[in-house]
Amino acid sequence: MATIVLGAQWGDEGKGKLTDILCSKVKLCARAAGGRNAGHSIVAANGVSYSFHLLPSGLVNPNCVNLIGSGVVFHVPSFFQELEELHEKGLDTKGRILVSDRCQVSFDLHAAVDGLEEVELGERKIGTTGKGIGPSYSSKAARNGVRVHEIFDEPTFERKLRLLAAGYKKRFGDLLEYDVEEEIARFKEYRNTLPSYVVDAVSFMKTAQDNNEKFAVEGANACLLDMNVLPSRNDYGTYPYVTSSNTGLGGVITGLALNPAKIDNIVGVVKAYTTRVGGGPFKTEDLGEAGTKLQEIGREWGVSTGRRRRCGWLDLVVLKYSTAINYYTLLNLTKLDVLDTFPIIKVAVAYKSPEGEEIDYFPADLGYLETCEVVYKEFEGWQKPTTHAKTYYDLPKQAREYIEFIETFVGVKIGWIGTGPSRDDMITRTA
Repeated sequence: MATIVLGAQWGDEGKGKLTDILCSKVKLCARAAGGRNAGHSIVAANGVSYSFHLLPSGLVNPNCVNLIGSGVVFHVPSFFQELEELHEKGLDTKGRILVSDRCQVSFDLHAAVDGLEEVELGERKIGTTGKGIGPSYSSKAARNGVRVHEIFDEPTFERKLRLLAAGYKKRFGDLLEYDVEEEIARFKEYRNTLPSYVVDAVSFMKTAQDNNEKFAVEGANACLLDMNVLPSRNDYGTYPYVTSSNTGLGGVITGLALNPAKIDNIVGVVKAYTTRVGGGPFKTEDLGEAGTKLQEIGREWGVSTGRRRRCGWLDLVVLKYSTAINYYTLLNLTKLDVLDTFPIIKVAVAYKSPEGEEIDYFPADLGYLETCEVVYKEFEGWQKPTTHAKTYYDLPKQAREYIEFIETFVGVKIGWIGTGPSRDDMITRTA
């Protein structure tokens, strides 16, 4: 039975920490979508800090098997590099990491194209990670990409990669600095080292579900970055300032061939404030003292890119919208302790249109959204340390009032509360 962990804002909410905790009680952890643009930091029980990008963070648990599902775009060099970094930190992953043979291959070619497409957009650039995720999913949608199983069919693999490179060369000319023969040569070695990791993930997941095994699904990115590349679906992120995969519940079901009846819980992970990276709307962004303070105390810079995150107050319009899409059964509120020294804490509860009408929904029209003002509710700060608090009633009264207001407004119980960076800094309220 599955517990699904999803980002409820614009990513970087701290999904890896909860996934790590859940994986101490399950046999399987799976990734369903995204690629090496994901970034999770985990401080394990032994005090060692691990960074995950393409790999599922369930690898920290020595008894947990991990699957990179069919909806992921798979960059082979990053896969082996991450494994090597984990081994150097003493983590034994042998026999515990598997890759779907239906994954799309993300090439260095895609990363080169990613950078050129951002240059083309100029001031309207998306603010991608530069890892080639968008072009990889574009190849998938255009049906000219390569799947993992095709790596082992050398003639087909080489023909398709050369055609892909030639197409991009026609578009970008000499601006594209890329050697297709060099990338082809690298995959000759991968044909020897990769096979032991590759599985038919549909059969693998069916067996796990038929056996009623407990497993965790680790979401990548977050609801407001959702693209939904399937033509028959709508997208729910702040398009075009989104990633290129389906980051929500639908992407989990299709990316893993998951039986919806096997879902136990859908957990939305949300920071006690809001951050995002890259371009795009962010109504509660604070460019003054409060935003800078959140950034510094919260150490808000990316695991994958090192970029500083934009920071602002918690937006409950966004969280309610996210809940309407992913049907969270529980929330994980993270980084509550970052707010400890704020005398006043603001929360967005609605937007006000230019005509003075309050709206409690997140509009699709970003131009219209830009014209709206934010309606805030203010809370008295607790101005006491919550770091390392272990029980709900260890928290100051004002902090509990803040938490309970969020629960009431969104209509979903907060089952976990993060109170610090380490694995043990988590209050559990799920009983």
